[in-house]
Amino acid sequence: MFTDREDAGRRLVDALRSRLQGEDALILGVPRGGVVVAAEVSRILKLPLDIVIASKLGAPGQPEYAIGAVDADGDITVEPGMGLPEGYVQQEAAVRSAEVRRRVALYHRGRAGVGVAGRTVVVVDDGIATGLTIRKAVEYLRRHGAQNVIVAVPVASWNTARQMRSEGIDLVTVEEPSDFAAVGQYYREFDQTTDAEVLALLDAAIDPGLSRP
Repeated sequence: MFTDREDAGRRLVDALRSRLQGEDALILGVPRGGVVVAAEVSRILKLPLDIVIASKLGAPGQPEYAIGAVDADGDITVEPGMGLPEGYVQQEAAVRSAEVRRRVALYHRGRAGVGVAGRTVVVVDDGIATGLTIRKAVEYLRRHGAQNVIVAVPVASWNTARQMRSEGIDLVTVEEPSDFAAVGQYYREFDQTTDAEVLALLDAAIDPGLSRP
């Protein structure tokens, strides 16, 4: 059990530190809550902070049930065998892609983020349930030339963690419960993070030597 996202970030550092010895790594938070965890990792390890965004695609009539994901390039992945209505995925992806673009513009304020080509990047979120959006973020970073992608989260479903590792994803966790139900159950405080909080964390983490917002 984590006190809050800051506590989770500090505990995640302990799991990550040995993996990043001597690495000029970039910490990428997944908005919104993941940025709070990532900012703590960035602060303690003195590594630059930015964001990476992907969005889940919700099922018809059940927006919280993920049937796929879309990244900042508009690239779509859909779980096989879903039996979805014709045209639904394209419609849902168009809506979610627009939201991804809105968030990228908001958080980067019209400026380019740090380039990932040739770098080690650590994707940080506050937890993983199904892993669909984090997988999409990993695909996006690999497509953009990241040399090494590490996914780091305080808590992940044991089943999902096992599946992600079987797919070749480098995953670092603090806890992997087998009775996982929801990310929030592993935090005493799990309030919704606002856009204003994300922006404040990114502003506080700016390294003047980097071409990031």
